[in-house]
Amino acid sequence: MRRMRHWLKRLVWGALILTLAAVLMVWWLLRGSLPRLEGEQAMTGLAAPVSITRDALGVVTIEARTQADAMRALGLVHAQERYFEMDLMRRTAAGELAELFGPAAIEMDKRMRVHRLRARTEAHLEVATGSSAAALQAYVDGINQGVADLRVRPWPYLLLRQTPAPWRTEDSVLTGLAMYADLQDPTNQNELAMARIRAVVPPALYALLSHEGSEWDAPLFGGARGNAPLPDATALDLRRLDAAQATGAAAGHLDPDVLGSNNFAVSGALTTDGRAIVADDMHLGLRAPNLWFRVRLRYPDPQAPDGRVDVSGFSLPGLPAIVVGSNGHVAWGFTNSYIDTADFRSVPADAQGITTHEERIRVAGQAPVTLRVRETAWGPVLHERPDGSGEALRWTAQLPGAVRLDFAEMARARDLDQAFQVADRSGIPAQNLIIADRNGRIAWRLIGTRPGRAAGCPPNGNTITAPASCTPWAIRSDGAPALIDPPTHRLWTANGRVLEGDALAIAGNGGYDLGARGRQIRDGLMAKERFTEADLLAIQLDDRALLLTRWWHLLREVVTASDDPALQRLEVATRQWEGHAAVDSVSYRITRGFRGMLIDRVGEGLLAPAKAQLGEAYLEPRLGQFEGVLWPLVSERPAHLLPPPYASWTALLTDTAKALEADLSSQGPLEARTWGERNTAAICHPVSRALPNVARRWLCMPGDPLPGDRDMPRVQGPAFGASQRMVVSPGHEAEGWIHMPGGQSGHPLSPFWGAGHDAWVKGTPTPFLPGKTAYTLTLVPVE
Repeated sequence: MRRMRHWLKRLVWGALILTLAAVLMVWWLLRGSLPRLEGEQAMTGLAAPVSITRDALGVVTIEARTQADAMRALGLVHAQERYFEMDLMRRTAAGELAELFGPAAIEMDKRMRVHRLRARTEAHLEVATGSSAAALQAYVDGINQGVADLRVRPWPYLLLRQTPAPWRTEDSVLTGLAMYADLQDPTNQNELAMARIRAVVPPALYALLSHEGSEWDAPLFGGARGNAPLPDATALDLRRLDAAQATGAAAGHLDPDVLGSNNFAVSGALTTDGRAIVADDMHLGLRAPNLWFRVRLRYPDPQAPDGRVDVSGFSLPGLPAIVVGSNGHVAWGFTNSYIDTADFRSVPADAQGITTHEERIRVAGQAPVTLRVRETAWGPVLHERPDGSGEALRWTAQLPGAVRLDFAEMARARDLDQAFQVADRSGIPAQNLIIADRNGRIAWRLIGTRPGRAAGCPPNGNTITAPASCTPWAIRSDGAPALIDPPTHRLWTANGRVLEGDALAIAGNGGYDLGARGRQIRDGLMAKERFTEADLLAIQLDDRALLLTRWWHLLREVVTASDDPALQRLEVATRQWEGHAAVDSVSYRITRGFRGMLIDRVGEGLLAPAKAQLGEAYLEPRLGQFEGVLWPLVSERPAHLLPPPYASWTALLTDTAKALEADLSSQGPLEARTWGERNTAAICHPVSRALPNVARRWLCMPGDPLPGDRDMPRVQGPAFGASQRMVVSPGHEAEGWIHMPGGQSGHPLSPFWGAGHDAWVKGTPTPFLPGKTAYTLTLVPVE
């Protein structure tokens, strides 16, 4: 027994030592991919020493003697802080994720590989690099040295048992194309879905489903379209549908999330000292680390104002540029424009001139998969029928010049006129640019690539049945609509419709957002005659539930008129209307859920005829303006437009409220079902989903309850929302504000992992410019 206890002790101690050794080895490996922050480091290709400083949040300032040296240093910093995330960007655009993640990513890769973006980029690389070829090459060299200088490859590759591939110049172009894939729909599903629906439903029903506005519209040009007029029973009667046609339809994307942003500005006429101010917050999927990377670039440049570039803001790792920010003379920000940037064209079975490409998708852990891509002069065939017919897609991202790095020259612009010259050469996804200059002027411009459709093409890009005169179009970025020095001295966009008339017919509708968010911003701007940076930040953080107030009144009408126990419980829980998407609001959560369930139920009834007729050919549409249809229906309550199987609108409203109560009560006491409980941050590193729950929390930001929602300026959801906020006046950057979720670094052991995230959650103002230097690294040329 004594000998057995002796050996057991040895085994226990041996296990403990092995465990400790394993922990220390993992710790050593993880720390091996942390970048060097201080001291001196040799770098090949530099013309002179470069200073890289970081503040307590990890915000980087690069001081260099030339642009090439600054870009080389930026490449090194991006790579050492974010190489894995950069890799995901290029692989997303190229359809190469399965090479890292295995079979689970094959279908995602096929969705992008059909566009053959890597092959197209390689064929037209000179168009993309333009005047920035030398700066891009320095940036690429800096990236590859940055990865090589790490003692251990970036930690996600250790988990995936992969080795990072070198960065090439075309990968930076693919990084830009990844933003096309994020901000636009590479499948253009909505256009095809609506074309198919139009072919099989009564015109009056299609008019409801395709209504392009509401009373909430807040365009820069023209007025609100208003809500949809409801057809009478002679034009459309849902009661005449067979039961089989009226049930079982998917509700479609009737209340979709919109990838886009808010931006707005006031001119110097509305400030005490004549400064113009820009506010910008871009709404995207949220992750840790954040998509954007904060940086300040400073270097001599004879073409820049005062002979020096000094630009601060948000960069996108993978691109050698500041995407939004201020250079001391102009400040600018973006929102996604949602113009129509893609068109389908029918391909007959006997079509001539089709080429076939065999795309080889590498898959980690198994043999490669081959994707056969048939391509016409119009574009690749995305939907192919057994007889060989189908639909080909032409999308701006496929064409030469979709990404042009000339946009980096915004760092040199001295005023609105020069900024617009840069805009005319910019190859980026179509955006609403709002810009201010140091002279107090402001302007809006549609910027980026858009289709240059021929005169024979139908308005709004409905080319599926277009005549032969509608030939394949090229892209253009010049001659775009603009609004310069607006008479109101105010500008705003929020992914809703901006244009009117002929300009709108040319731009088309790629899925504009409901105008509620834009209207709330516009009305906030109109409510004052004098503004400071703090005033614009207050509008960004506005979480008032103006859209839902009338829905709360409707819900109260339903619950107070009933003696049903479930509805009486709802009545008690919703007596107080805070009027905000506040974390402790029960009324907001219940009201939002009530509206959402009505959207689903009424949407099912309106889409059921199309689904019954189309069968497997049915595609879910994305109807961002459905509020302008639903509110007239629940207000006027016409019997002929009541979705089956309900006997009355009262029955529909009552049943919806009861179903909501049952769902919420199943989760616990109704009075505890706050908005914050549902709207809780789930912002994690991309590889966290591959880890056990016990380890996953180390790769996520805190699970904070978040105020705000999608139809108000403060857009914050569990994993979607404001990926950055900034308020800045050119020439007054020291008085600007900035927020960023997720932090600067992609390494969980970095002091910058999650740094600044809490200020984003709480809306606490933090300075636009980098703070006091905490770390200094000097790059010196290799002799």
